[in-house]
Amino acid sequence: MHIKHLDQDDVDIFRRIRLEALNRAPEAFASTAADWEQLSTEEWQARLTTNTVFAALQDGEPVGIMGLMRERASRLAHRATIIMVYVREEARGSGAARNLLTHLTDHARASGIRLLELVVRADNPAATRFYTREGFREIGRVPGGMFDGEKEVDEILMARHIDGRAAAIGQGAAR
Repeated sequence: MHIKHLDQDDVDIFRRIRLEALNRAPEAFASTAADWEQLSTEEWQARLTTNTVFAALQDGEPVGIMGLMRERASRLAHRATIIMVYVREEARGSGAARNLLTHLTDHARASGIRLLELVVRADNPAATRFYTREGFREIGRVPGGMFDGEKEVDEILMARHIDGRAAAIGQGAAR
């Protein structure tokens, strides 16, 4: 398995794996396939330059994706949110998610990011367990933060410092 940092020239890889994610696991994302299917090639490319995106490739075929959206405001620029996380069902358990997260974290750290954040559905215990194993801690919840059809689903907010400090995230620490 190979992890690739996607750039504008990789728009076809990005489009394939992102649309696959939105179609195969629609409940996992805030966006819908319809939101993305209407985008022009230029808009797809812009999303690759606005955010950092990594893809897991197996024999040249994308089997996973993970993105990073950095805060823009100067006082928040040390923070970034992990977005678009997806690993094809057949590739789950292969280490693809961990490899994507390692590459993303190394890139974030080299870019001056100190704090990674993410949101996971409360009804996705496998994802919550994965992130907890990787050092993320729950820092809050958004009751009914996402609609799944007519059903409201709570979102769990998680964070992890990546700057070497042993922070007390999610353990009553003041923010």
